Amino acid sequence: MRSRKFLKAEQVALSWDTPGLMAGVDEAGRGPLAGPVVAAAVILDDLKPILGLADSKKLTPLRREKLYHEIRAKALCFSIAQASVEEIDQLNILQATMLAMKRAVEGLRLKPNKVLVDGNRLPTLSMLAEAIVKGDALVPAISAASILAKVYRDHWCQQYHLEYPQYGFAGHKGYGTAEHLAALREHGACPEHRKSFSPVAEVLR
Repeated sequence: MRSRKFLKAEQVALSWDTPGLMAGVDEAGRGPLAGPVVAAAVILDDLKPILGLADSKKLTPLRREKLYHEIRAKALCFSIAQASVEEIDQLNILQATMLAMKRAVEGLRLKPNKVLVDGNRLPTLSMLAEAIVKGDALVPAISAASILAKVYRDHWCQQYHLEYPQYGFAGHKGYGTAEHLAALREHGACPEHRKSFSPVAEVLR
């Protein structure tokens, strides 16, 4: 007689093979010293192919921007979510990233049967999911999610550059460049800086 554990594992494998909607998920903004971490989930439409999908980091800003609008127009559905600076400082950046991914998946208008996530970690989800290392270069739906998350966060940086021009967010996108670190030392931190990140914590002492 088969054990309950074996039966459960067999059922999961069978349901994984069941065809259905598949969502790709990726994030942007884990490394910067400021701003939210952003995640996107995308279910592509096979009847409306999008040419040129790739890892967002490999694309020019202009190409990313064009694909951003094309994905939003042609995907079956998409969702963009974030975890705030306060949540990053409270939870840590990894857990905040998982939270943003979970929110993105839960925000989809259609519920996917399975979710493919870029990287080697998975958020807690109610459906089958698989982490794929370098998935943003291998799976079109993950590539699309990576583009949505990256462009959305870049727009955030441009917006907050207008509010805090002394930090240069539009240029370095919140990363710890020499210019950004010098601005932190000169002006201190603004409310959008992640206080739990060491370069920011140092100027708050």
